[in-house]
Amino acid sequence: MAMTILVVDDSLTMLMSLKANLGTGGFRVETANNGQAALDKLKAGLKPNLILTDVNMPVMGGLELIGKVRALPAFKFIPILTLTTESQAAKRDEGRRLGATGWLVKPVDGEELIKIIKQILPGA
Repeated sequence: MAMTILVVDDSLTMLMSLKANLGTGGFRVETANNGQAALDKLKAGLKPNLILTDVNMPVMGGLELIGKVRALPAFKFIPILTLTTESQAAKRDEGRRLGATGWLVKPVDGEELIKIIKQILPGA
């Protein structure tokens, strides 16, 4: 059974691109266009193997999403990667403090992203 990745980004182009790339890598992809929509999906029963989130989004950004996901017992240890244009050390440190597993700066090559995810998800 394919592992599921929840991709959270407010850019429809980015969502479509990531869904196509990750799908080619053998992953099932669910999407949300902001942190609140992602949190709603998780609370409704979605159990992804990994969350890939942008940082800057309307309604709820990625850093707030990470903090809220980590507060949910069922998702305390799920890997969360940020995929963002933000590269400042302070933002990265905040992401780590909130519980991000890794921090990737856009653009990331599709094959490289799949390689990184497969390192984080044994058996993927």
